[in-house]
Amino acid sequence: MHNFLARLLLGISIVVLAVVDLSTQSAGSSGRQTIATEEDFHRAMKEVSNWGRWGKDDELGAANLITPAKRKQALALAREGLTVSLAHDIIQAAAPDGASYLDRAVLNVNPTGASDRYQYTGTYHGSVHSHLDALDCHVMYEGKGYNGVPMEDVKASGGCPKGHINVHKDGIVTRAVLFDATLLPGKATPQGWLEPGTAIHREDLEALEKIERVKVSPGDVILLYTGRWKRRAALGPWKSADGWAGYHADVAYFLKERGVAFIGGDAINDVSPSGLPTSVSGTPLHRLALVALGVSIFDNLDFEGAAEMARKLKRYEFLFVAAPLRIDKGMGSPLNPVAIF
Repeated sequence: MHNFLARLLLGISIVVLAVVDLSTQSAGSSGRQTIATEEDFHRAMKEVSNWGRWGKDDELGAANLITPAKRKQALALAREGLTVSLAHDIIQAAAPDGASYLDRAVLNVNPTGASDRYQYTGTYHGSVHSHLDALDCHVMYEGKGYNGVPMEDVKASGGCPKGHINVHKDGIVTRAVLFDATLLPGKATPQGWLEPGTAIHREDLEALEKIERVKVSPGDVILLYTGRWKRRAALGPWKSADGWAGYHADVAYFLKERGVAFIGGDAINDVSPSGLPTSVSGTPLHRLALVALGVSIFDNLDFEGAAEMARKLKRYEFLFVAAPLRIDKGMGSPLNPVAIF
C-alpha cells in the first residue's frame, strides 16, 4: 500500500509539473513574456531589438515607421483645429524634482527694447524639464547605444556621432494616442492622479485601447497621462527617490508588437521603483526603448490640457507635432510639442 501511494503521488507530481511547463511554454509562445528578473531584462533586450532592421548606419530607429502616408493620416485628425501644448513651463528655480533650472537674466533694458539670457544651471535631462531624448548616446547598454554605437565614439567625437537630436531637425509629425491611466479601474486616487510607484503594464495599455476605443498602429507616438502635474500642483513637488507612476518594463513588448515610433509620459516614463532587481538599471524601459528598440522618449510632458480636451471630445487620438532645437551631436533637446485636435 505504501509503495502504491508513493507511485501515485509521484505520478500526480509529474502531471502537475508537466501542466506548469506547458503553461509556461504557452505564455512564451503567445508573446506574453514577463520582465521580473535580471535574466528577463537581458533576454528582452535581445528579443525586442531593432538593430540592423533599417540598416547598420540607421539613425532614426522606429521613427522610420513614420512614413509620408502616416503623416497624411495624422493630418486628417486635426478636425476641430484646436491646439494644446504638451509641455510644462520650464522651472526657473531649484525644486525637489529638479535641481537644474533655467537661469533667466535680463541683460539690458533701454528705450529701444530689452534682451535676456537663457542658461540651464545643469542638464535639462532629469525629472522636471519637458524634453526629447536623442536616440543614441544619452542611454547605453553594456557601453553601446542603438545600433551598436560605442561609448568610445562618443568620447572621441565630443558628442553623439550618430542618432543625435539633429536627425529630427525636420520635425516629428504623426498620430498620437493619449493613454489616460486614470481611467483604469483601481489605479487612480479620488483626486484624479496615480500615486508614485504605480505601474502601467502592457495589459493596461491594451485595456485602455478598449476603454478609449483606439488602436495603436505602426508609426504612432503613445503618451501616458498619470496626473503627475495635477498631483504636484496640489501637494507640491517631490523627490525622484519617492518614486513615479509610469510604464513597466514589459511595455517594451507592446512597443515592438505595435510598431510604436516614440513614447512619452508626464514624468520620467519608467515606473519607479521599477519592480526589478537593483542589479538592473533604475530606468529599464529607457534602455529597452532607446537602445534596443530605437524608440526615442519624450520625458516630463504635461498632458493636463490634452487630457481635458480628449475627455471633452471623447477622442484620444490627435495630430502630434514636435521639433527639437537644431543641435549637432546633441543628446536631446527641451521642446514644446503640440497636440492638434
